[in-house]
Amino acid sequence: MTNSEDYSRIIDCLRTKKRCLWLNEKLFPDIHPEQSVLAGIADAGARFKRCEPLLAALFNELGPTDGRIESPLTEAGKLAACSSVTAPGAWFIKRDDLLPVAGSIKARGGFHEVLAYAEKLALDHGIINPASDRRCLAGKAARELFSTHKILVGSTGNLGLAIGTLSAALGFRSEVHMSSDAKQWKKDRLLARGVAVVEHQGDYSVAVATARSLMKDSDYFVDDEASALLFYGYATAALELKMQLHAVGRKVDSQTPLLVYLPCGVGGAPGGITVGLKAIFGPDVHCFFAEPVASPSMLLQLCSGQTGSFSVAEIGLDNKTEADGLAVGQASLLVARHIQEMLAGVFTVSDDELYENMGLVEKYLGFLLEPSAAAGLRGPMWLNETEGGREYLKRHQIVPDHATHVIWATGGSLVPELQRVHYRNMAKKQIVRHFS
Repeated sequence: MTNSEDYSRIIDCLRTKKRCLWLNEKLFPDIHPEQSVLAGIADAGARFKRCEPLLAALFNELGPTDGRIESPLTEAGKLAACSSVTAPGAWFIKRDDLLPVAGSIKARGGFHEVLAYAEKLALDHGIINPASDRRCLAGKAARELFSTHKILVGSTGNLGLAIGTLSAALGFRSEVHMSSDAKQWKKDRLLARGVAVVEHQGDYSVAVATARSLMKDSDYFVDDEASALLFYGYATAALELKMQLHAVGRKVDSQTPLLVYLPCGVGGAPGGITVGLKAIFGPDVHCFFAEPVASPSMLLQLCSGQTGSFSVAEIGLDNKTEADGLAVGQASLLVARHIQEMLAGVFTVSDDELYENMGLVEKYLGFLLEPSAAAGLRGPMWLNETEGGREYLKRHQIVPDHATHVIWATGGSLVPELQRVHYRNMAKKQIVRHFS
């Protein structure tokens, strides 16, 4: 689908949970992020760099990388040859499911915001100066200070894990408000670290709103719907990907473009990465979001053209999906404004398709993702096997054989074994159904 089609037809497609591809006619390929945004991304990169020794000291898992928050880029040629998702070009999976400690893409934004807050508090109270070794933030004076402050966040799961884990490690009191979609094992993992978990019967928006309303003067609220610090933290992943593509000999230019497929919930992680990639590659990168058919919040926000919030509930959707990390009914307006002329498009995915994607990844590549992390798998197929997708390739002069496809896997390495068994059983059912 494209924006030129009747708006009511797009809404009908979303309302009936039909899988679709929406292409953004407001896309301006040559647009470049504003200087203030570039400065924010650079500041985030510098903060991560100076805090590497601190992170390595706090978490044994980060010892092998000397405290760097980074994940591997895995070649996925075997998956590209699968008849279910085949498309020409070179295929890779960005393995943010392997990010240490937090086990998901949320380590990038979540850790960055907690580090920024810890630095500010310590600077304001004279515990460190701008040139200080950031390992001082794990010292006695800093811990005594941090113990008098609480960090709150509302989450469907993975952001809460990231925020709660680092907050607790630094000595903050931490309170994570979890939506009804959040998996129990994620709550258990936080509780084991001494993080207070508040469960809500409502969805993501309810959890965020409640956490926001409970904030006191000495508290700090991580606002997943409107946080620039989260956004900039995610954006730093773009430079990491650039270096990894260079290392495997994949050039990115007008003749060999980069196409990236990112699962989207509220929008912070995929939005930040999109802006970061556009800052580096400009018109030679094409970013697409993947959203559940029950929760196409960013697609709805962008295609509506509204400047105010637009919830999926307004078109009758229930926001119920196995992709707990993507179960968001209302997209971030902050992110929507940043990406409205940078994002190439959005495609939707059913829960059955998520499980089939998980099964295909494990069958051909040998590792298991969680449902939300597998959402982007069919992006290349949408571009190569649909009329709208082929028109997009033609309009942007993309030769499929020359393209580099990067599917961003967002989480899954921390999933406990019992949950893995369930995921495998569900995935096998979909694989059998597809190939029978």
